[in-house]
Amino acid sequence: MNSRKRLLRWASGIMFVLGVGHLSLLALIAGEAITGWVDRGMWAAVPLVLADGGAAPTVESLRNTVTFWAGPGSFAVPLVLLACLTWHLAGRGVAVPAGVGWALAAWCALGGVLLVPSPFFAGVVSGALIIVAARKRERPAAARGQGANLA
Repeated sequence: MNSRKRLLRWASGIMFVLGVGHLSLLALIAGEAITGWVDRGMWAAVPLVLADGGAAPTVESLRNTVTFWAGPGSFAVPLVLLACLTWHLAGRGVAVPAGVGWALAAWCALGGVLLVPSPFFAGVVSGALIIVAARKRERPAAARGQGANLA
């Protein structure tokens, strides 16, 4: 396995663990609210109309909204999708653009500063791995053979 592929696979593994870990932790903490969505129907997660026609949201509706935005509406789902895409591209030998790594690193650094303590900073490592992988140049097969002869 070449070094670019290895770097991208590590980056995607970190992103995948962060995303799935976030969703799993939410399921453990707010599992009752999530199962309530299933019982009450598809639109129960973030209702468009306040319960009981009241002018102010209830504690339950606010808790329900926070659970949605902390789970399926959070960064976790796109992060898992980005991890799967990065893994797939690494397998095909395609480099992920360095801009994706820079954006991921900046987003995770900002999130880590705003939400301390959190595992956001592990995302900075993932972004840095993508940047390094994008900067790596693949040596042609002929150059690899010549390097072996010189050693």
